[in-house]
Amino acid sequence: MGAMPLYSTNFVVLIVFAIFWYRAADFEGAPAWLWTGLSLIISLAIWRWLSGGWLAMALGQAGLFVGIGIYRMRGRKP
Repeated sequence: MGAMPLYSTNFVVLIVFAIFWYRAADFEGAPAWLWTGLSLIISLAIWRWLSGGWLAMALGQAGLFVGIGIYRMRGRKP
């Protein structure tokens, strides 16, 4: 598989999710670099390593959302 152009749908989806996670972390007072970094790692792994499309990337981001939610729920004291 050859190199995909940077203006592909997958690249646009990657950037949109990175911006979303940056803003979400900023809103929650969490480390923005961590959430954005996790988003980029997941998207790049799905896009380049697993050769997935934008739908697979969206599902990976949904998994990140669930994972962060579970982590934050477990960290809160009643």
